[in-house]
Formats: sequence, C-alpha cells, structure tokens
Amino acid sequence: MKTDGTNAVQLLLMIGALSLIPAALFTLTGFTRIIIVLGFIRTGLGTPTAPPNQVLVGIALFLTIFVMAPTFNTIKEDAFDPLQKGQITQKVALERAERPMREFMFDQTREKDIALFVGLAKLKDVDTRAEVPTHVLIPAFVISELKTAFQIGFLIFLPFLIIDLVVASTLMSMGMMMLPPIFISLPFKILLFVLVDGWNLVTRSLVESFS
Repeated sequence: MKTDGTNAVQLLLMIGALSLIPAALFTLTGFTRIIIVLGFIRTGLGTPTAPPNQVLVGIALFLTIFVMAPTFNTIKEDAFDPLQKGQITQKVALERAERPMREFMFDQTREKDIALFVGLAKLKDVDTRAEVPTHVLIPAFVISELKTAFQIGFLIFLPFLIIDLVVASTLMSMGMMMLPPIFISLPFKILLFVLVDGWNLVTRSLVESFS
C-alpha cells in the first residue's frame, strides 16, 4: 500500500511538472523576446491576421530551439545522458541541468534588473552570480527580455511609422482626408519589407541579439 501511495504521489507530481513546461518555455528561454518582436512586425505592417498567430508561435518556437540549442545540448550531455545511464541521481541531474540555464539567463539579464529583485528579496552580500538564487534570477531575466524585445520592436516599428506619416500628410495635402491612410500605406510597407528582405534581417538580428 505504501508503494502504491508513493507511486500515486510521484505521478501527481509528474503531471504537475508537465503543466509547468509551457511557462518554463516562455520565461526561461528566448521565446518571449522572439514572439514580441514578431508581433511588432505584424503590427507595424498593419496586417493583424497575417501571419496568423499559429504561424508566429511556430516561428518563435523553432527560433527559440535554434537559439537554445547549445544550452540544451549541454544539459543533455551533462545531466540527461548520465542520468539515463544511472551514473548520477535525479538531484545531481537537476543541479547540472540548472547551471547552463542560469548561465544563459545571466548573459541576457541586465545587472540593474538583478539588483532590483535582489533588493526586493532583501538579500544581502550578493556579490557573485553563484550567490543569486534562481527564483531571483528568473523574474530579472523576464523583465530584461521584455525591455530588449521592446527596444528591437521600436527600431522595427519606426520605418513603418514614417511611411504612415508620409502617406497621411500626402493625402491631407491633396484634400483626401476621408480616405484611410492605411489603405494606401499598407502596400508600400509590404513592398518595403519585401525589398529589404525583412524576414532575413529580423531573424538575423534576433539570433545575434542572444550572442
């Protein structure tokens, strides 16, 4: 009976852990930055349904896998493979898996954001990365990703805004104030994005922003 009870608890904990995988994907990887930037592109173009949400999420997911591949490979080699072979315990495997993720998050997190949550947690004498708890690092990483995503999104949005302003000013000078500027500016924005090979530039910038 004790064994059955233990197995039931382990199964319940496993199901609970699986439910946290989406949250971990959104908060512990570059997914947040990527999906926000892609959303800015769609908003800047003025095409609210193209690409559709499913396509944007799919693109963001596979770009995230591409960006996180070195980290995931390190986790596989240092934690997952030894655990499968029975060379280490689950506790040791979790500790080894945590290290590469922490290194990735530290590399993308501003010191100002880490200091903010260290102060909010009322921690003292935190001088090195190793002394920063993971529960403090994660929210600092998230808000750093949000700021970086909005900075990139602003730079992407600016050319589209200029086109909108030029078209709106031109229509007003011609006395065509009843014609929505979006109908005229949309083809020009799409043409500009295609001519400069926008998807290539955005993808390159996103991937390189993690290096």
